[in-house]
Amino acid sequence: MREARHSPINRNHVGLSIEARSACQQQGRAVTEPRIITVTVNPTVDIACSAEAVYPLHKVRTSDEMQDPGGGGINVARVVHELGGDVLAIMLAGGFPGQFLEELLAEEKVPCRTLRIEGRTRISYTVHDRHSQQEYRFVAKGPNVAEAEWQALLTAVEQEPADWIVASGSLAPGMPEDFYARLARLATAKGRRFALDCSGVPLKAALGQGLALVKPSAGEFEALIGYKLRRDADLENAAMSLVRAGAAERVVVTRGHLSAVMATAAGVQHLSPFGVDAHSAVGAGDSFAGSMVLALARGSSDEDAFAWGMAGGGAAVMHTGTAHPKRADVERLYAGLRAG
Repeated sequence: MREARHSPINRNHVGLSIEARSACQQQGRAVTEPRIITVTVNPTVDIACSAEAVYPLHKVRTSDEMQDPGGGGINVARVVHELGGDVLAIMLAGGFPGQFLEELLAEEKVPCRTLRIEGRTRISYTVHDRHSQQEYRFVAKGPNVAEAEWQALLTAVEQEPADWIVASGSLAPGMPEDFYARLARLATAKGRRFALDCSGVPLKAALGQGLALVKPSAGEFEALIGYKLRRDADLENAAMSLVRAGAAERVVVTRGHLSAVMATAAGVQHLSPFGVDAHSAVGAGDSFAGSMVLALARGSSDEDAFAWGMAGGGAAVMHTGTAHPKRADVERLYAGLRAG
């Protein structure tokens, strides 16, 4: 198990807005970051490449190979780190792929803490077909996780100091479907803010457990509520219903190239997508979540944090591989949103 460096939390600066933080830094005053922990129960080594064309029953030659540390919470941690936040990625990992995953995180200088499991960490594969301009994604199911292993993860998260906890990604086989609900209760009992990006039964089980933010995609949101959303008004009403019912303080639904919608007690807001050249959508949702949570942790308003999230997601699709938004791109896209 590798321990990360821990940064002290200065409560006098945690709630500063982005603008106030920038002013402090220009004046030479130290600003201590709020601490964010991400949780990844089913991480992956993401391999991405390009091929001239993908054909069945033929040997497909690839190029431009990339290996990235992947899995929802890990992607969030990488984005928070890129944006200058104080983050620790806690993950379950095993076998040689798990060791490789640690090496990849070390190369990016992302602090992590690994809890070893018996099973081997999964490997996923993304192929960009240059001829059709389509992206093919092959995502492995992942190893079985024993009760003692996921219980150890709950204990590890409880023991780590944090202001925000972000859980993102699918559960591993063998884990209880209410794992994220248990994690949410643990976090809120400690006075921590909890953000969740998952789908299906694990998402439904966690609603109403003190969630500060949930961020499903449009398809995941429709599966959650049990019906198709034909109009924008239907989406708005469904998201607001969850907020009013106490399911979560903020419900953000991302709709890929269409837009994103955020519902809070103050109402509904929409943001349109950016006109950027898209190279890969892998990890874009996690980039959205990481950018938005970091802004909220730094004291931004809901509206401002929503714009940071949109900028993070937009910057991610500009680059190949998994969740590779560049800080300069995120800041530029955010500035354009706020100016508009």
